[in-house]
Amino acid sequence: MTTTTANSTKDEAISNTQSPLLEIRNLKVHFPVTEGFIIQRQVGVIKAVDGVNLSVNPGETLGLVGESGSGKTTIGRAILKLENATEGQILLNGEDITKSTGNRLRDFRRRLGMVFQDPFGSLNPRMSAGNLVGEPLKIHGLTTTKSDYKRRVAELLKIVGLNSMMAGRYPHEFSGGQRQRIGVARALAAKPDVMVLDEPVSALDVSIQAQVINLIKDLQTEFGLAYIFIAHDLSVVRNISDRVAVMYLGKIVEIGSRDDIYNHPKHPYTQALLSAVPTANPELERNRERIVLEGDIPSPLNPPSGCVFRTRCPLATKECSTQVPELQSVSGNHRAACIKGDWYKSDSSEHESVSEEA
Repeated sequence: MTTTTANSTKDEAISNTQSPLLEIRNLKVHFPVTEGFIIQRQVGVIKAVDGVNLSVNPGETLGLVGESGSGKTTIGRAILKLENATEGQILLNGEDITKSTGNRLRDFRRRLGMVFQDPFGSLNPRMSAGNLVGEPLKIHGLTTTKSDYKRRVAELLKIVGLNSMMAGRYPHEFSGGQRQRIGVARALAAKPDVMVLDEPVSALDVSIQAQVINLIKDLQTEFGLAYIFIAHDLSVVRNISDRVAVMYLGKIVEIGSRDDIYNHPKHPYTQALLSAVPTANPELERNRERIVLEGDIPSPLNPPSGCVFRTRCPLATKECSTQVPELQSVSGNHRAACIKGDWYKSDSSEHESVSEEA
C-alpha cells in the first residue's frame, strides 16, 4: 500500500468516528504576575492560553505548531493537569479532567501519557531505565507480582527497540535517542488512550529523529493511540499529522487537515511559517518568495488589542486593532481567523518532497 493510500484510509477511519476522544473547550491558562517581597500584589496576568478549542479523535494525530511562547506546551501540560486550567473544560471521553482530584485524577492520568522535549532532563538520574519505565506500573497497580512487573518492563523496552538487558543502566549511560525511547516506553507503560508528544525529536540528531518518528508512528498503528504532536519543525509535523492547528500568542489562528494547512493556508501567520520551510529542490529554494515577519512575538503579559498578530502582519488595517477575529470556515473543517492574506502560492509537489525527506 502506498503512503498516500494508507493516509487516505486512516483519514476515512478517523472521519467516521462519532465523537472525539479528547475535547478542549474554551481553555484558558493564565498565570498571575505579582510583585513585592513580604506583601505581594498582583500586577498583571500572563495569558499563556486564551480561549482554545480543540478535539482529537481515536487513532488521530493532531499537530500543534507555532513559535516559542505561543502556548503549545502549556496546552499539553494542562491536559495532564500539570498546569491548572483557569477556565474551560478538558474532556476525556466526555468526562471533565479539570475538576478532578485524588484517585479520579490518577485514573485520568493513567489514560494519558506524555513524552517531554528534553530526553535527559525528564528522566530521574538516580533511577535505572527499568525503574523509570516501571514506575507507572507501580503507581497504577498494573502488575501483581514481581515476575509480572519484570516481564512487563522487559516487554516495554523491547517495544521501543531497547534490549531488556539495559534495564539496569542509568540515563547517563544512554545516548539521546535511547533516552527518548525510554521516555516513550514510560509514557506507554500504563496503556494510555492519548499521548502528548512535546517536541519529542527537537533535541536529537536528524538521523535519530527519523528513527524516533518511525517508532512513534508504528506504536500508533499497533496500539491505536491518539497523539497531540507539538513541534516547531513543519516538515516533521506534515509527515506525522492528520490535522494541524497553528497557534499564535495563546490562540488558534488556523486549523484544518494536513493538506488544507500545507497546500491551502489562509492565515498570514500560517503562510509566513510555511514560506520558511526548506525544500528539496535547489532551484525552487533559490527562487521562491519568503515572507519575513518583522519583530518578535509580543509578550503574553501585554498582548496587542484586537488581532494578536496585527503588530507583525503586513496586511494589518486600522480595524485589526479593535476587532478580535474569530475562526471562520474556509471549507469543510478548515477554519482560519483571517482569510484576507493570499500571497502564499503553494506547490503541493514541493511540500510533498519535504514530507518524504522528513
